[in-house]
Amino acid sequence: MMNGFMYGNVFEEEERFQRQVIFPKLLCQNAEDFSFSRTSFNRDNVKAGTGRRFLGGLLDDSSYCYTLEVSFYSFVMGGTNTAIPYTEEAYMKLGRNVARTFADYYKLTNLRVERPQAPLGSCSREQPPALKGTLNPGAVSGQEGGRAKRSRMNQKDTPSTSRGFEP
Repeated sequence: MMNGFMYGNVFEEEERFQRQVIFPKLLCQNAEDFSFSRTSFNRDNVKAGTGRRFLGGLLDDSSYCYTLEVSFYSFVMGGTNTAIPYTEEAYMKLGRNVARTFADYYKLTNLRVERPQAPLGSCSREQPPALKGTLNPGAVSGQEGGRAKRSRMNQKDTPSTSRGFEP
């Protein structure tokens, strides 16, 4: 198949199904290489173990899970039959359009996105938080640079010892 398209889940409640269709329709408006007509909503048994199906059944009724598929070959813009090869830039443009679609979706549905309270720093320069509690000697196999390493043999122990410390 050509273009980008999505797979979504099937819900018994018509209203929930209609709400789920909003995001792919918005993406179709934002991205000329996305095809809503090729988007499919299903519950095929062969897809039962996918993240989309598993999380779709696990999350609450206001959450929707999709699989975005994009052709390795090309896309066809609406109204033409000419195949346009995908390039790295075209894939990046589709990614930007997905981000724009999230913004449009949140505006349309009046959902608020909370900003972090403190500015985010660079993860590579920050020191990891110190562990509180005492180390469990049975779960420590050695010291390296002042940090304890967990023994692979003890990872199947009880939950309190598999973390390498006791609260």
